[in-house]
Amino acid sequence: MSEVTTPFATGTPCWIDLMAQDQQAALDFYRDLLGWQGEVGGEQFGGYAVCELKGRPVAGIGRAMAAEGQPVPPTVWTAYLATTDAQATQDAIVGAGGTLIAPVMDVGGLGRMLIAADPQGVVFGVWQPGDFSGVGIANEPGALIWNDLHTTDVPGATAFYGEVFGMEIKPMEGADGYWELRAGDRTVGGATQLDNDPPGTPAHWLSYFAVDDVDSTVDALVRGGGSVLLPPFDMVAGRMSVVADPQGAAFAMIKPKPM
Repeated sequence: MSEVTTPFATGTPCWIDLMAQDQQAALDFYRDLLGWQGEVGGEQFGGYAVCELKGRPVAGIGRAMAAEGQPVPPTVWTAYLATTDAQATQDAIVGAGGTLIAPVMDVGGLGRMLIAADPQGVVFGVWQPGDFSGVGIANEPGALIWNDLHTTDVPGATAFYGEVFGMEIKPMEGADGYWELRAGDRTVGGATQLDNDPPGTPAHWLSYFAVDDVDSTVDALVRGGGSVLLPPFDMVAGRMSVVADPQGAAFAMIKPKPM
């Protein structure tokens, strides 16, 4: 089991969650597809469910809500980047040209969070840990293994995430047109130009889940009502596919090559 036992460096994707219009249907879908266990939580946190894999937190699924008179937001996965000071990070986001969507708030004793968008419009979360650090298991089947940034402006993203989180974005060796994201002394994700995506795709963070067999898991996803955005294919890091759940939330699945 790849348990996460050390603190996340600032800028590292440390948590992901999904705000679904039908929360129970999303819980059922990911239980069947990836083996997650989760149930609707208490009203203190709006019913938010922390899903677990092998007894460790792996992702959150909540109810999509909107202010009166406003449309319900789209069902999408949100990646949260770690920080040690959410307020200072919020100030840095604004100073670097980002946009606040939900300002810093306390989440009980669990931590502090905010939601923002970078200057290219990519939405992301920020998490300052309290009693809760983020994912407790990663890099194994059913768990988060990777996140990459699909942006219209790699130099602009390099400047923004560097100023706000101290991250470094530099070309990845052996992967033309792809960049690695580094936080501290570790590679924590990747970046690519949005023009590699289907026309009309908005700039976004894409989360990857590891699976034992991409093709059979894609088949199971389709049987469960999901859709295939990019059929399974082989690439430098393994075999992968980009898909969407029945409510339209996109994510990737990959069977990584052994290092």
